[in-house]
Amino acid sequence: MRPSITISILSCLCFIIISIYFILYRSDNSITSPLSEKPDLVNFEGGVISAKMGNATQKAELGRSTWKLLHTMTAQYPEHPTTEERKALQQFFMLLSRLYPCGECAAHFQLLLKRYPPQTSSKIAASQWACAIHNKVNERLGKDIFDCSNIQEKYDCGCNTTEDENDSSSSSE
Repeated sequence: MRPSITISILSCLCFIIISIYFILYRSDNSITSPLSEKPDLVNFEGGVISAKMGNATQKAELGRSTWKLLHTMTAQYPEHPTTEERKALQQFFMLLSRLYPCGECAAHFQLLLKRYPPQTSSKIAASQWACAIHNKVNERLGKDIFDCSNIQEKYDCGCNTTEDENDSSSSSE
């Protein structure tokens, strides 16, 4: 057999085996259990993946972009999220704390997550939690504290409006 065909077959087999493992893993662990139980989330045992960022300008730009993403994401979070949606948001924050490109920032974010676990019960809870965490970071960096009372309005992207859906469908034609 050709080497490329052999590699393709082995790759497919590996994919199938890994898929089966994750399907069995999900059913054997409490990932699908209700949030009232302690959720089986990504843990911190693996630690931070990235190294410390040396360029202060890039680090600050990355931080601003990340906070915009987090605030916009939590402002668009459901008012009444499902158990799966709550777990997805929690896991996102946990994974971000490991994968964030600034290792020093990631380690600090992990400490914040341990001390102040993500609040995912509603849009308001999630957006207020993200704002409070942002302010903890601002305190640490000696920056001004942001007023969290209007955080949802400040980061409303208009993603849920019917007009935007009509505009986007007509612009794609």
